[in-house]
Amino acid sequence: MEAIVCEAYGPVDDLVLRELPEPVPGPGEIRLQISAVGVNFPDALLVRGLYQVKPDLPFVPGIECAGTIDALGEGVSGLEVGDRVAAMSPRFGTYAQAVVVPASHAYLLPASLEFTQAGGLLCAHGTAYHALVQRGSLQAGETLLVTGAAGGTGLAAVQIGCALGAHVIAACSTPEKLEVAKRHGAHAGINPSGDDLRGAIRSLTGGNGADVIFDPVGGELADTLSRSVAWRGRWLVIGFAGGKIPQLPLNLPLVKGYSVVGVFWGNFCEKESDQAHQNHQQLFELTASGALQPQLHAVMPLAQAANALQQIEQRTVCGKIVLTP
Repeated sequence: MEAIVCEAYGPVDDLVLRELPEPVPGPGEIRLQISAVGVNFPDALLVRGLYQVKPDLPFVPGIECAGTIDALGEGVSGLEVGDRVAAMSPRFGTYAQAVVVPASHAYLLPASLEFTQAGGLLCAHGTAYHALVQRGSLQAGETLLVTGAAGGTGLAAVQIGCALGAHVIAACSTPEKLEVAKRHGAHAGINPSGDDLRGAIRSLTGGNGADVIFDPVGGELADTLSRSVAWRGRWLVIGFAGGKIPQLPLNLPLVKGYSVVGVFWGNFCEKESDQAHQNHQQLFELTASGALQPQLHAVMPLAQAANALQQIEQRTVCGKIVLTP
């Protein structure tokens, strides 16, 4: 099978296309013939050796995909050869024509959901749904501020926040990205690079601050965000696409009574697999019905994985890129 291989930690353009043996599922595992692969910012961090974990070299990147089961390991029940599924791979490896994953990490797809939609749905929309529903307890009528709101995870949070009845404020780095966020339901927009971010948040929230902040960016925005959370608000820490892990003055959540809440979708899927299954099935149903409409920035051949990751690193992507083996 063909696969994209990282042979040394470094720039994403050092990735190479190799011919590898097709993996064999062990007990409790399934093998997928992959039809679509979601490309995510953590994939680039992984290749550069900057992610929370460092797999042994060489390795195949990628954490999510969609495809068709073609082999079952011993003891697998509830899934059959020929089933269409989306899957996450805790050991990476989805930038390939086939992958082996635990059966518990595969989710049956509705017949009407296309692979290109499903292949990029789990990580971004799964993270956003878990963050806003289980971690942030977002309620209808509350104000949700989303940073990086035109990226894959940020745009998913805009869509899901709107579906949950929140008043959504999108923070994006360009007017073009703000327009994308507004097309997907954002009620208001802020450009952090051009606007007075703190003043804009105060103005748009009646001086109260945001009830929930969904923040996959971190970096220099964090100081302003730490002063822009409403009383009893929730600041959801999703990631650090801004490149810098911020330091938080803990007196601020103390005096303002807000919570700083970590969100790690991968660990959630491992530790709370039943809830993860419920979340993902809900997302599939919402997408199949048209209530959620994931934004596909591009569909590209697997061989162009490095180019796809470069676009994500350069912040030129609105929504998701999907690779097709």
